[in-house]
Parts: sequence; C-alpha cells; structure tokens
Amino acid sequence: MPSVLSHPAVPLALGLALGQRVISGRLLLAGVAASVLPDLDVLAFRLGIPYAHDLGHRGASHSIAFAVLLGLIALAFAVHLRASRKTAFLFVFVAAASHGLLDMLTNGGLGVALAWPVSDGRFFFPVQVIEASPLSLRRFFSSAGAAVVVSELLWVWLPSVFVGMAVLVARRKNAL
Repeated sequence: MPSVLSHPAVPLALGLALGQRVISGRLLLAGVAASVLPDLDVLAFRLGIPYAHDLGHRGASHSIAFAVLLGLIALAFAVHLRASRKTAFLFVFVAAASHGLLDMLTNGGLGVALAWPVSDGRFFFPVQVIEASPLSLRRFFSSAGAAVVVSELLWVWLPSVFVGMAVLVARRKNAL
C-alpha cells in the first residue's frame, strides 16, 4: 500500500483544483479522512483476522462499496460539510475509492478486494509501480521506508500535483 501519508494526495489535489467555492475546508478534511480510513483494517491483524479474509487488510474497506457508503454518509452530512449533497457524495466517494485504486498500483500484498461484496477476488493493476509500504513503523523508518517515500513522491504526489494544477489552470482560463 502507499503509506498513510500519500493517500491524501488525491483529495488534496482535487480540493486545490476545484477551489474553496466547491470544496469547503470541512469537505476537504472529510475527503482526506475518507482517503486514509480504509487502512484502519490493519487492526484486523491484532484481532486475529487473517490478511486474506474479507475483513482483513485490503479487504472490504478497500472496496467500491465501502467508498459508496462513505459517500452516502457525506451526503447525509452535506450541510455540516458546507457542500451540496451531490458534491459531498462525489468528493468523499472519489477520495475513498482512490485508496483501493492506489493500492492496486503497489508491488506487494495480496491485492485489493475492489469488487467486494460482489466478488471476493483481490486485484492489482497490470502495472505495479508503487513500492508497497511496510506495515510496521520500525520497518517504515528504515531503508525500505525511504524507498517507499521516493516511490510515492514519483508515482502519487507528482502526478496528483500535476493534475490538480492542470485542472486549476484550465478552470481559471475558462473563467476569463
């Protein structure tokens, strides 16, 4: 998986691109939370739930269904998020769904249960360019973790900033 530090790149880039009129600060925070929430499934290890289980790491919490659920919760709280219901749903859904999609680009683990509960299959993209982050803090603060950070800067942050800036420039150009 990309580290918990890089999953927020997608909602942050979208927030930058769409601007504060569309994505309020509260909605941006909800999107950032939705982008990292799926990795709470690592607690399953402590509960004795195996990695490959539906509730294990990269299981149900990494699915499109889970992203829809988080989007529906955002829709219900749209007024508090200072957003339209549609914007709240779509932004939080995309932020949460991006988590599993980014994990499908990594080179480690058992894959992502993107289609759960329809399928219990675990998937990767054909190209796996992101170094999988170690699950332990000790290993993350080692040379393995340094390789992950470099990989995430190249394959997550750089493209996110580029896309965010491109959309921002296009929006501003169309506003003139």
